[in-house]
Amino acid sequence: MPITKERKVAIFTEFGGTAANTGSIEAQVAYVTERIAHISGHLKENKKDFSTHRGLMKMVGKRKRLLTYLQKTNLTSYRELIAKLGLRK
Repeated sequence: MPITKERKVAIFTEFGGTAANTGSIEAQVAYVTERIAHISGHLKENKKDFSTHRGLMKMVGKRKRLLTYLQKTNLTSYRELIAKLGLRK
């Protein structure tokens, strides 16, 4: 099941401050992380779905670029975000 609108609004509210603040780096990273988790579950059941695997790799790269930018600009926010999302760095 894809991410619902309610879940998307909840992610942007929690990490971006408001539901309309979809451009904040923290909110974007949280949303991409949610999508990565969803697609990873799909790929565990469908091991031969290579086009979805390629999309997953692109999302992982996007999250990595966003986290690198956040680390360079705001280190404390970066550390809080990876702790909150459970990402290791």
